[in-house]
Amino acid sequence: MARGESSREKILTAASELAMSDGAAHLSLDSVAARAGVSKGGLLYNFPNKAALMRALVERFLDEFRAELDEKADRLQGNDFAARYMDQVVRTLDEKSPPSSGLLAALAEDPCLLAPVKTFNRELLDRMLQETPDPGAVLTLFLVLEGMRAQQVFGTAILGEEERRLVLEKIASMIGAA
Repeated sequence: MARGESSREKILTAASELAMSDGAAHLSLDSVAARAGVSKGGLLYNFPNKAALMRALVERFLDEFRAELDEKADRLQGNDFAARYMDQVVRTLDEKSPPSSGLLAALAEDPCLLAPVKTFNRELLDRMLQETPDPGAVLTLFLVLEGMRAQQVFGTAILGEEERRLVLEKIASMIGAA
């Protein structure tokens, strides 16, 4: 964990790492506190219960995703939002371990946490739809990328590298990002 990182961030990082390495079922407050290097009291000060920790994991994932999209907007001026979204999702698909493992752990713990994810996805899709002359292409892009991401998170991805490349090229050409 980074030096100077707040105890809250250390706890969230530890919870996400544990969810990735051990799975959501093995995520306990004791194991998170030990991994974060804080006392259980310190963990409970930041997150009074496991549900609060899980909510914070979901919020952190969504905030990080949103911040990365906004950062791309600054770097890739003139590039539309759908292309930035595609670039970001493809980059995460290329990572060996999905960054959304903390999100998955939280959702496994409390399915009610799907509500902010659904709201976030709706806002994301609406923003892309506002900027496109081809809503069908944006809808296809969104569903394909989210499907690929879900397959990676659940370990059910079956596309080979060439098949994946063909799919990504096709959807990029549909939105004019090829």
